[in-house]
Amino acid sequence: MNEVLIGEVIKPHGVQGELKVYPITSNPQRFKSLEKVILEQAGVIRTFKVLKARVQQDEVYLTLEGIETREEAEKLRGVAVKIDRTDVPPLKEGWYYFELEGMQVFEGEVCLGVLTQVIETGSNDVYLVKGEKGEICVPALKSVVKKVDVPGRRMEVELPLGLLEDDSL
Repeated sequence: MNEVLIGEVIKPHGVQGELKVYPITSNPQRFKSLEKVILEQAGVIRTFKVLKARVQQDEVYLTLEGIETREEAEKLRGVAVKIDRTDVPPLKEGWYYFELEGMQVFEGEVCLGVLTQVIETGSNDVYLVKGEKGEICVPALKSVVKKVDVPGRRMEVELPLGLLEDDSL
């Protein structure tokens, strides 16, 4: 996966092709620095130059090169807005969810499976790991997640007792 989802087109705005976008980021202001975006619709991927990006409250408005009418913008309703992975600004600490998904999760030398989804619960995130023994919900706590090697695509955990069905007392 070379693209990262950052939003979804909600609807056209105005008559000159501007798009109202629901941002999937904790910092919608990041849209202002984008030079290009990738729109994916029904398996067709197209790259557009960003002519203008503005943020009002939590909503983003994009003007893209080649989208000049309301009718053209209307055809993009519901389309995923993505950027190339290389355009994602680095974090000072931690990692993005997309960097964790697909990572192999180990407890000691035992591979528990692959992290398939990060679930936001409100208190702490939960990592859904799918493996030979089914699904495991791993709490994203420092006491559980011992090491994350993003370039190596590996996470090391120490599961609390009782999390696995075959834990013995």
